Amino acid sequence: MKKFSYLLVITILIASCTSKPHYVIKGKIEGSDKIAFLLQKKDAGKYITIDSAVSRKGSFTIKGGEVVYPQMVQLMAGTSGKGLSFYLENSEITITGSLDSISGAKIAGSKTNDEYMSFVDSNKPLSEEYSRIYLEYQSASKAGDVPKVAVLQKLADSIQIELTNLQKNFVKNNPASFVSPSILASLSYEMDAAEIESAINSMDPKVAAIPQMILLKERVAIMKKVDIGQKAPDFTLNDVNGNPVTLSSKFGSKLLLIDFWAGWCGPCRRENPNVVKVYNEFHKKGFDVFGVSLDKTKEEWVKAIADDKLAWAHVSDLQYWNNTAAKIYAVNSIPANFLLDETGTIIGKNLRGEDLYNKVKEVLETKK
Repeated sequence: MKKFSYLLVITILIASCTSKPHYVIKGKIEGSDKIAFLLQKKDAGKYITIDSAVSRKGSFTIKGGEVVYPQMVQLMAGTSGKGLSFYLENSEITITGSLDSISGAKIAGSKTNDEYMSFVDSNKPLSEEYSRIYLEYQSASKAGDVPKVAVLQKLADSIQIELTNLQKNFVKNNPASFVSPSILASLSYEMDAAEIESAINSMDPKVAAIPQMILLKERVAIMKKVDIGQKAPDFTLNDVNGNPVTLSSKFGSKLLLIDFWAGWCGPCRRENPNVVKVYNEFHKKGFDVFGVSLDKTKEEWVKAIADDKLAWAHVSDLQYWNNTAAKIYAVNSIPANFLLDETGTIIGKNLRGEDLYNKVKEVLETKK
């Protein structure tokens, strides 16, 4: 009998030592009887169901497998379109709320999700203020109140800078948090290669090794190839008539601006008048523009060229964000531009409004 008890204890110890970490989700959602809850994660831009459970009198349990690292998932209430997002990790997570307001359900048991909610709460006052100003901006813009629009734009820009600094500080102060990669990925559109690389190198090795960070490292490598001082990579795309045009065929102008834009892009269309102004004033002095469109249809592309009076060469493969040149130049948001000298060397990036005007004027004056 003693031998049997000893063997039983040993068996239990071995089992406990070899069991893999896993997640358990316990939900209590009022008004959700007999509803299938779907646990989904994003894969290749689409949500796929990785687990599910049917509620009984509003309660359900999902006993899943192991997640390699904490990651954002969503829990959807059947086909109702109602759900919530949270960070899933290998722990017991409880979700409490009601079906009518499930997006605000209380989540407990996920350390990473607690970190994320803390980040969200710290941003909330500024985010709400930004939303209020944006609504005022829309009203003023619709009413044609130009002075008020200008004031509100400056206020919005100021708040955006504060929000960006909050996000950067979170990443800097939480190098071991699995929330930091998502924030850094979002911030990266406004950062240069050196700044992104520094942030990645400051992260805990386990965090820096997740797929999202590996993709960002690959993007940094591409960004370095199109940094200031680098020779602009060549590419060939078709113009509006279907004729292939190579970037290097445009080298020779004292200054050449590669302008990434699209007819569907509101910020691009608002920036176009500034580019037109610089082109009209400095074209005869050696400034040229090479427009690269991320449009999806030729009709929208050609119409935008005509409507905005863009009197320079234009090319596109009409592949939207899969645009060949955009991938080569690590362009993930538009408008975006690269200013080249006569040798095809990049001397400026993402210059807009007065910054573009002043840079072009300064360079051309030194070349007289």
